[in-house]
Amino acid sequence: MKARRIILFSAAVVLAAAAATWFYIQFAGRSGETGPQNTVPAQLTPRELRFAAGSPQLSFIKVEAVQALPEPLIEPLNARVAYDENYTVRVSSPIAGRVIRIRAQPGDHVAKGQPLVSLDSPDFAAAAADLAKSNSDVQQKQKAYARASELYQGEVIARKDFEVAENDLRQSEAENTRAKLRLRNLDPGLSNAGSAGFTLRAPIAGIVAERNVNPGAEVRPDAPNPLFIITDPTHLWVLIDLPERYLGKVKVGQKVTIEVDAYAGGDFWGQVASISEVLDPATRRVQVRCVVNNPGRQLKPEMFARVTPIEDERVKLPRIQNSALITQGLYSFVFVEKEPGVFEKRQVLLALQGHSESYVREGLKDGERIVSVGALLLNSELAGVD
Repeated sequence: MKARRIILFSAAVVLAAAAATWFYIQFAGRSGETGPQNTVPAQLTPRELRFAAGSPQLSFIKVEAVQALPEPLIEPLNARVAYDENYTVRVSSPIAGRVIRIRAQPGDHVAKGQPLVSLDSPDFAAAAADLAKSNSDVQQKQKAYARASELYQGEVIARKDFEVAENDLRQSEAENTRAKLRLRNLDPGLSNAGSAGFTLRAPIAGIVAERNVNPGAEVRPDAPNPLFIITDPTHLWVLIDLPERYLGKVKVGQKVTIEVDAYAGGDFWGQVASISEVLDPATRRVQVRCVVNNPGRQLKPEMFARVTPIEDERVKLPRIQNSALITQGLYSFVFVEKEPGVFEKRQVLLALQGHSESYVREGLKDGERIVSVGALLLNSELAGVD
């Protein structure tokens, strides 16, 4: 019995040892397959690093191609896009009335003279009736004057009676002219003459940008907001609140580049049209108005924009993000990707350094790929490699 227990115990020990050996072999094999072989980059030169494919450091690095843009005079200025008032009309009703039909919607292209809204207007009907009454009165006074003229020539009536008839005709004609001008002011084309309804028409061709009227609403000439805004969206203004310290670097006729968040990397060209003669005493800024052509209608009024004045559009410099810069003392460096996994630390000379972007005068070319995110990581790796 005792010998049997010894045999069973020995067999259990052998099985446990075999199981431990098997688990060790499996674990060691998996560790060799999944563990990183070498996470330390190789130093090719004092300023070059090479990372093996699949190195974990590469997942923290973002590489972008450099784009050359015209050299700016100053850093980008905050601005907003606005209607070009030379191509914009705010349409209000010249007469009180009630809206009975809306004939144009926002986004519609309208021609000059096209109906926008129809009104039921007693005041317009009264103006049309005044003109009709005045026309009738003029005809009557013309006949009376003709009779008085014949009688006066035949010495039947006195000169006084003839002059009274002539004066009545002149007064009637003056009243008729007033009634015509009144109606023409309300309806330039006299297209509503003889009708109790009044149709408000587009004074220019363009796009209906805004509509501030609803069916059944009462409108009046002194309303604070226009009923419609019609504009040509291919022509816009960009308004800059220029800080006083930059006033000497901006001039009328100067080219500018315009950027908006909606179109990353897409620059629009504009030109300084006017610089205000008055400085805002509260903000110490001057309003600068730029004109920009917008044939694709990508820019929209009230967009926020960044405007950069350009001295010479023919001179272009690489633009980089400030996150790509490594500053050591008085010098600036960037990491340039020579080939996949190989990065070179290169000294650059900056022409202009703004809050978020910088322009490089020397050390970088258009189209080269640089590290925009992770430059500090590469710099620490380079310093740590023996």
